[in-house]
Amino acid sequence: MKKVIIIGASSGIGEAMADVFARHGYILGLTARRIELLNKIQSRLNTKSYVKYMDLLKPEESINGLEELIKEMGGVDIIIINSGTGHEGKILDFQKERTAIDVNVLGFTAMAIAAANYFEKKGEGHIVGISSIAALRPYRSAPAYGASKAYISFYLEGLRHKFAQQKQNILITDIKPGYVYTPLTQHHEKMIWVSTAQKAAEQIYDAVAKKKKHAYITKRWFILAWLLRITPNFIYNRF
Repeated sequence: MKKVIIIGASSGIGEAMADVFARHGYILGLTARRIELLNKIQSRLNTKSYVKYMDLLKPEESINGLEELIKEMGGVDIIIINSGTGHEGKILDFQKERTAIDVNVLGFTAMAIAAANYFEKKGEGHIVGISSIAALRPYRSAPAYGASKAYISFYLEGLRHKFAQQKQNILITDIKPGYVYTPLTQHHEKMIWVSTAQKAAEQIYDAVAKKKKHAYITKRWFILAWLLRITPNFIYNRF
């Protein structure tokens, strides 16, 4: 049986991915800060699973936690880095912006490095990073969130280039979701093409199973992504 670790699995897309991968017969490793929620998820899964407390605001401890979880599971095939946070508001708040950077940049980097080093030693593997459609253009409502998601996409591209140059069999998948109904978006009033977490998780699973390099979730966000890339700044800045 294949094994997958989902980092940030206590709610939203991460929780939904746990259900989807379990349904497809994967052995799961689930991590999050809210261990009580992980235990609830674990209790309903129909496959073998492991849970591990992990707080990406503590990156060094998280690296140790991931390495311990991999050993407990007897190795893994896929590591999905899903943890992320952000805040929208007209007034910038340094502490909230800093938290987004600490989790989405430093925390993500810690997990990506730990995953990459493990798979390099193993000789194969698959790293999946959850970025965002917000990574494509500056995001005025949440500058740190958009910038940090752009960092994730560029970091994943750097890893892909590294492994390709070294001719290593390590796959990299960059997932860019649009709006998804999750605790992170529950107070967001203006959303289009909104997906349920379940539908998003199904499409993420499909992208991972097909070993895609990039995927927009849901698929139609590819259209808006194309428009965002070609829209001149003088038009983009009006919206």
